[in-house]
Amino acid sequence: MPAIFTRKHPVIYFLILAAFLFLAAGTSVLLASEEARVLRFPAIYNDLVVFSYAGDLYSVPASGGTARRLTSHPGYEAFARFSPDGKYIAFTAEYDGNREVYLMPAEGGNPVRLTYTPVLARDDLSDRMGPNNLVMGWTPDGQKIVYRSRQAEWNDFNGQLYLVSKDGGVPEELPLPRGGFCSYSPDGSKLAFNRIFREFRTWKRYRGGMADDVWIYDFKSKKTENITNNPALDIIPMWSGQKIYFLSDRGEEKRLNIYAYDVGTKDTRKITDFKDYDVKFPSIGPGAIVFENGGYLYRLELASEKVSRIPVYIADDQSRSRPELIKVADKITGFDLAPDGARALFGARGEVFTVPAKNGNTRNLTNTSSVHEREATWSPDGRWIAYIADPTGGDEIYIRLQDGSGQPVQLTSNSDSYKYALLWSPDSKKILWSDRLFRLRYIDIDKKQIVEVAKGKTWEIHDYTWSPDSNWVAYSQQEPNSVEKIYLYNLTDGKTIEVTDSWYSSYSPCFSTNGKYLFFVSDRDFNPVYSRTEFNHAYLAMSRIYLVTLTAETRSPFEPKSDEVKITAQGSETAKGEKADKEKSPTPAKTAAEKVVVKVDEAGLKDRIVDLPIEVASYSSLTSVGDRLYYLKRSSIDRQTSFKYYDLEKREEKDLGQVSAYVISADQKKMLVAQRREYAIIDLPSAPIKIEEKLDLSGLEIWLDRQAEWAQIFNESWRQMRDFFYAPNMHGVDWEKVRAQYEPLARAVNHRADLTYVIGEMIGELNCGHTYVGGGDLPVVQRVNVGQLGAKLEKDKATGYYRIKKILAGQNWDKDLRSPLTEVGVKVKEGNYIIAINGQPVNQVKNIYELLVNTAGRQVTLKVNSQPAEKGAWEVVIVPVERENSLYYYNWVKRNAEIVAKATNDRVAYIHVPDMGVPGLNEFVKHFYPQ
Repeated sequence: MPAIFTRKHPVIYFLILAAFLFLAAGTSVLLASEEARVLRFPAIYNDLVVFSYAGDLYSVPASGGTARRLTSHPGYEAFARFSPDGKYIAFTAEYDGNREVYLMPAEGGNPVRLTYTPVLARDDLSDRMGPNNLVMGWTPDGQKIVYRSRQAEWNDFNGQLYLVSKDGGVPEELPLPRGGFCSYSPDGSKLAFNRIFREFRTWKRYRGGMADDVWIYDFKSKKTENITNNPALDIIPMWSGQKIYFLSDRGEEKRLNIYAYDVGTKDTRKITDFKDYDVKFPSIGPGAIVFENGGYLYRLELASEKVSRIPVYIADDQSRSRPELIKVADKITGFDLAPDGARALFGARGEVFTVPAKNGNTRNLTNTSSVHEREATWSPDGRWIAYIADPTGGDEIYIRLQDGSGQPVQLTSNSDSYKYALLWSPDSKKILWSDRLFRLRYIDIDKKQIVEVAKGKTWEIHDYTWSPDSNWVAYSQQEPNSVEKIYLYNLTDGKTIEVTDSWYSSYSPCFSTNGKYLFFVSDRDFNPVYSRTEFNHAYLAMSRIYLVTLTAETRSPFEPKSDEVKITAQGSETAKGEKADKEKSPTPAKTAAEKVVVKVDEAGLKDRIVDLPIEVASYSSLTSVGDRLYYLKRSSIDRQTSFKYYDLEKREEKDLGQVSAYVISADQKKMLVAQRREYAIIDLPSAPIKIEEKLDLSGLEIWLDRQAEWAQIFNESWRQMRDFFYAPNMHGVDWEKVRAQYEPLARAVNHRADLTYVIGEMIGELNCGHTYVGGGDLPVVQRVNVGQLGAKLEKDKATGYYRIKKILAGQNWDKDLRSPLTEVGVKVKEGNYIIAINGQPVNQVKNIYELLVNTAGRQVTLKVNSQPAEKGAWEVVIVPVERENSLYYYNWVKRNAEIVAKATNDRVAYIHVPDMGVPGLNEFVKHFYPQ
């Protein structure tokens, strides 16, 4: 069976559509005469509109026309906002290796970096938390830019609002614990804002605790007022005169539309009435709001409340989506081996390749950017390569000649479900596979007749194998009690036989080469591991490998042995008086599949199970070759995977070293192994494997038509949701209609991040949580860290030196909670001043963090003093951290625990569980038992 890198059990209600979902579509060419679409994050000032398209900023007259490109960096420039006088644009970009706030003239020019913040673990335009350091707008006097940042947050859901001068300098926090989109009142005395930030989430028509409201904060009274107070989503406030405009999906159609709130009368009314698409990311300028809807830009005149579409035309080289020759050796998704080991078969980025063991060229057998070919496998007779592909719009099985000549032959049609791994029968006449509808089926490649072997009772079937004579199929399926049971299916009479019972999970069946045994893995060992924190236990290691003798007369390979004296025959008779056998030629080994006939005696089958004398661990990838059984073993102690074989004749296990995956050729003489991302074809090993002649994968390259691939990704994403969504009725949504609605937007995409956005909008129509979209082959922007000191600093206005306002406590024995200024031997305390960094005075730069760029994890010399002066200063050497989020979390929990302890005289404990994963469980254990 080919080695496939895939999950065994896809989660149907938490579907993540990631990087390499590869449906047919021709290449789209945007002509200058065609109106552009998927125009994002617009801003307006009088007659000028700036927006993002394919990752760059463009400007266009508000009446429409041919847009002019303002930026051309590989990163994504977004959220442009005009200064109140219209002279400048502040925006978020990835210049200099991090996503920061930049400023440039409105007509274009050299961007100037204004902020210096840590590189966050999650900072992606496609992430549901949204990117970091998003420009929200300007102060009314045009001197400062307000932006949202997560630099001092431990929770990716939260962000704070900051101000940074248009001339640069140290940002200042707004006096709000958290914030999202916001807008100042005309006099700057108040701020309309969202507390919650979920504009990038793919969950339309949400109603719940995260449904945001619009609030007004009064800087003078320090009071807030909820002005929407509605269960619907009310977001992105925009203040103009006596009105605050915002988006809401409170209408009957539950589409995001623009509403207006009158500050004086407190009345709210609906302004726009879009029904097919949501209004997205509006922004306000003098007398107008600009926004996106259905991929187009629209202008709302505030005085007349007239809405008009802005026709935009793009005339440039579309460099983000041009066809390109790329290497795909790092995108391997599975592999197989030719029957004689002469070539290896690889699936990589939706294409199928064969690579020679030594001599010859790498062959791309498919070469179709618009089609996703996967699960490729070589027929045992060497003639065919079978794979799953979707040129017809669904998953179908194809075969083609192994040398790539001729055209592929389509074996199946009218696909109704996602298909899993293909498995050839040893006689090369049939192909077995399973699917999302829980079916296990095979097809006769000559008759093109499909036969159903089994249908899962509660889940998909993923473990299946052929007998050597191609007349039996062994498989495991989950029972209603969640235990997996192994069955045998006979192709001749269609009868199914139970091999194991419902007491112990049994899986990964594998026939012996001679057809006498069926090997499998089963959880039958009970060795509890007791907790160090409470009187409780868990069962980790439960599995071993077992075999069952298929006929009653087959003897156990582990029956007792006895060393006996061999009596030599004398003359023509033996010592017992028996006639000696005439000298015979060695009996040829039964290597051909048809020479092995598998027989099964159902009576007493479950009583003929024998265990292999090996230790308890996790076992997988069983393959029988003669007296040897090869397998992968994962220890429950160090979690390392090792490659082993067990010799039935010698009754011993042998270690073959560290291998992540392997496959054995049909002639059982060669093996293809994967070891630390290297691949090699070797003879069947008897000692630890050391790859000396690795396969040359430099020929794994394709001419990638990105737009054809993006169209395929869009359609496969739609099918994935159709096939895996937990509710068969798709929440009452006409899923075909939804595809037709968003497909034109997908065709207009010219940047991978925009494709993710379109897919997210499509999936959002299901009104379901945890339907995330991410990944993708995005343009690479090399991140450059900004070292963090684990402290809050404030600039002394008189001298320009920086006072250490607060040092974040940490636990320096834990690398994730290391606080640089608290480490042993560092003579620094709160109230001290930082005078210089690595010999450079900090008062000679606008922002101290300019001097900490690319210093995380490296030694840095700080000159510090107890007063803001050079005289009397001393030096300390510290190692900055890359980010401080974990320190902020630690200090927040520590402070809360102290407050609770003091308020209750230590009678109540405080425990915070940040999530439902391992980190959350660890935090619970850390804080529950000591208290």
